Amino acid sequence: MDVSLIVVVVVITALAFDFTNGFHDTANAMATSIATGALRPRVAVGIAAVLNLVGAFLSIEVAKTISSGIVDETRIGPAVIFGGLVGAIVWNLLTWLVGLPSSSSHALFGGLIGAVWVASGSDAVRFTTVLEKVVVPAVASPLIAGLVAMIATFLAYRITHRTGEDTRRRGFRVGQVVTASLVALAHGTNDAQKTMGVITLTLITAGSLPADAGPPLWVIIAAGSAIALGTYLGGWRIIRTMGRGITDIQPPQGFAAEASAAAVILTSSHVGFALSTTHVVSGGVIGSGVGRRLAEVRWSTAGRMVVAWALTLPAAALVGAAAGWVAGTGAAGTVTVALAAAAICGAIYWLSRRNPISAHNVNDAATV
Repeated sequence: MDVSLIVVVVVITALAFDFTNGFHDTANAMATSIATGALRPRVAVGIAAVLNLVGAFLSIEVAKTISSGIVDETRIGPAVIFGGLVGAIVWNLLTWLVGLPSSSSHALFGGLIGAVWVASGSDAVRFTTVLEKVVVPAVASPLIAGLVAMIATFLAYRITHRTGEDTRRRGFRVGQVVTASLVALAHGTNDAQKTMGVITLTLITAGSLPADAGPPLWVIIAAGSAIALGTYLGGWRIIRTMGRGITDIQPPQGFAAEASAAAVILTSSHVGFALSTTHVVSGGVIGSGVGRRLAEVRWSTAGRMVVAWALTLPAAALVGAAAGWVAGTGAAGTVTVALAAAAICGAIYWLSRRNPISAHNVNDAATV
């Protein structure tokens, strides 16, 4: 396959991943606000979409981590990156189907690592950078967000304990509009950059950009638009799990969970840590449940989420390795992978239609 053609294929596939990232991770920003009634579902995803797009322009540090940090860009080609993206997309859609808020970011990292490892050997993966900027933040960030949300929730109820229940709910619902917007902005700042980094990495491996280059403006616009479009369509299945499946969230809890998540994600984006916003927001939601007296945290749901988190990197790596190996055999291999991925995605979408979840029933009780 001609180099310019495979680059186009990879860029389109990267934007398709970005689109799935948008609807997969909409829950990160808006699930708690939808659950508490602070925002109507369609209004919430509309705000999130706009702020995802705005956030894409605020920083490129995470994009640089992806494009010139976790793998040796001199030892791979666009076909390998294509295989990694296929692994990430398939895992994203599988977890979306069952309503599990797994990490789109870790699906991307896993897919890339698996594809690069098979194509160029383990030494083509910079495991020190992966450990420092992916694995350690993945473990630490939900714990930090959970601790901050727990303390903030406790203080919110403590400070307002003399306030009438209706007044307190109205006040924190207004606050949630602000904090949910900050999470959406942070999501665009961190997650949209990952696709920017992948496209930039592809252009570097194809010789279209010099090593260590940052994403061109058209890449920033394209990645921001793709994640915004996916966000606007709404990942209702995962929104239900985040908003109703972990704990019954009240406005003070939602405010605390969103504020803690936004602070952690924005700080990490500034220093180039490729965080999972899913992990951070989930940690904040669990912490807000612990921080409210008599609140029930559904630890079985939380446990299934943690299992999905643990499986994301290796599962996406296996699919990415297989797809990358086949795609690396030539044009026929790339076409085979593309057709197989399209068939799998089509089957997942068909299965999702058997139990549709939309803005109209998103606040029904979660069963995950």
